Amino acid sequence: MANSQDSQTESVINRRITQVAWITIGVVAVYVVVMASGWLPSAKVIATQAQGSQSSTNVETTTLYEQINPKDGYNLSVSYGDLGPQLLASGVINYDAFAAIYQNAGSPLSDEQIDVLKNGNDQDLIITSENAYYLLNFFWAVGVANRNVILTEGPMVQNSDGKVENFASTGGWSLATKPITELYASMDLIPLTEEQQKRVEEVANGVYRPCCDNPTHFPDCNHGMAMLGILELMASQDATADQMFEAAKYINAYWFPQQTLETALYLNATQNIDFAAADPRLIVGKSMSSASSAKMVHADLQSRGLLQQAPDQGGSCAN
Repeated sequence: MANSQDSQTESVINRRITQVAWITIGVVAVYVVVMASGWLPSAKVIATQAQGSQSSTNVETTTLYEQINPKDGYNLSVSYGDLGPQLLASGVINYDAFAAIYQNAGSPLSDEQIDVLKNGNDQDLIITSENAYYLLNFFWAVGVANRNVILTEGPMVQNSDGKVENFASTGGWSLATKPITELYASMDLIPLTEEQQKRVEEVANGVYRPCCDNPTHFPDCNHGMAMLGILELMASQDATADQMFEAAKYINAYWFPQQTLETALYLNATQNIDFAAADPRLIVGKSMSSASSAKMVHADLQSRGLLQQAPDQGGSCAN
């Protein structure tokens, strides 16, 4: 009886093995026929499609980068005037130390930049990828030295415990011939009317930077102080608030190309909005341009596999 049951079990097993074998042979045969007909993509086709997808992503990134950092620059429609000579004469800028920064970086000052410092310049100020770092330091000096109630009565004083020199934007300015305590808000470089001052304060409160969570109204780092200097200059030459916000949009983009590229990618991916058409107040506001929002945008792009790399030209943040 036991031998009969064993025989039956063995017979069932053999039949199942045979069925599995025929199924396997059938699957292999179908695969061979399909591959021969070209119906399924080969490894080469798959690789080509992947390359095409990557190429498309690169093209999109290049297009966005050209929007955030236009190759011809962004015209601020203001001029330096005699700011350079005043900064040198007062000791806010030590010319030799200032020039050495760029010489040591392998990008010595151009003839035009030297002329701006020594003689002044009445031509339109255009920010580009090439001069973004120069403008950062030049207007850092302007912002820290110009007398304005934002510096004398605002958050810088309110949060200093009596030692305003302890901020990165003050103590970090090492290119002067005098102590920062003597230079801070000490000069009437850019006098403003009451209306112009209101515009500066309006815009300064609405313009953030990706290196921290403070607006330009609290310029405790070099980028914040430099932005303040530019906004003051623009207001003094009767730029509107809208023009100042748009300028800030592109200034931040040249100073923070990576973070701005990520913002552009994020807006394009989530709202189908091009950077060029985006509202400047949105771009430079707390929800898009603060350190917290930049971190959020970065994490979102990372989760989507959309992170791309932009050239770095804005200079590091003193904070």
